[in-house]
Amino acid sequence: MGRLFKAYLPGDKVWCCQSCAAHLAYQDDVMSRNFTGKHGRAFLVSNVINVSLGETEERSLMTGMHTVADIYCNVCNSVLGWKYLEARDEEQKYKENKFLVEKMKIIKEKQWS
Repeated sequence: MGRLFKAYLPGDKVWCCQSCAAHLAYQDDVMSRNFTGKHGRAFLVSNVINVSLGETEERSLMTGMHTVADIYCNVCNSVLGWKYLEARDEEQKYKENKFLVEKMKIIKEKQWS
């Protein structure tokens, strides 16, 4: 595996890793704030950067069985949430290839107005 580089998002509405402040996503990438992760509130996010995928696994979640992979910060290796790879239920297919990011694992880069 090659060296992982830290990417930066221009602008001031950026979510960052709580542990190391690596840029993760724009505020506008949040699709829903009504999700629950392993540690409480979470966001469904369309795109994230500076993350690596863990092993694929089948997980029984509140909305049924899903194939997921945990996502890790490339800089500090903190678990930030998971990526939905496949949903069994047709009504849950919209989550596929999206990311669940735990709210307690992220911070705002700047205070937004």
